[in-house]
Amino acid sequence: MKKVGFTIGKFAPLHKGHQYLIETAMKEMDEFYIVVYDTDIIKNSVEERADWIKKLYPKAHIIYAFNSPKQYGLDKESVNIQMDYLSKLIKGIPVTHFYSSEPYGEKVAEYLNINNRIVDKERITVPISANKIRQDSNTNSKYLEGFVYKEFKI
Repeated sequence: MKKVGFTIGKFAPLHKGHQYLIETAMKEMDEFYIVVYDTDIIKNSVEERADWIKKLYPKAHIIYAFNSPKQYGLDKESVNIQMDYLSKLIKGIPVTHFYSSEPYGEKVAEYLNINNRIVDKERITVPISANKIRQDSNTNSKYLEGFVYKEFKI
């Protein structure tokens, strides 16, 4: 059976933790999809952030998530809203695995009845988050590819 994985994120900005997750998935899967959500957290567009990913991972499939729901959370209503949206984005793709380092991974996998693959949940291998980078991109620049650091707009 073909193994088809996917992940979701804002990649605001794309950092080494995201890269570790993507590289892990691409080693384990036959095919891998990356859903890039819109956001106003940073000024880089969905297309710009997707281009960062494409430069590093040309074999990954990119799905653009425009007009995504703004309601987040692990409560039943929020999960259903997000999953309804996400299900439409990946419709027709025979996904078998969901990759994340977040608690919502369990909800996504359960909803889609696929495998939940958690990668570096405790942020031990790559001790960074996009939030930390947005707070101080200069100090945390070592967690960004050079071209991402140069193009990153807060």
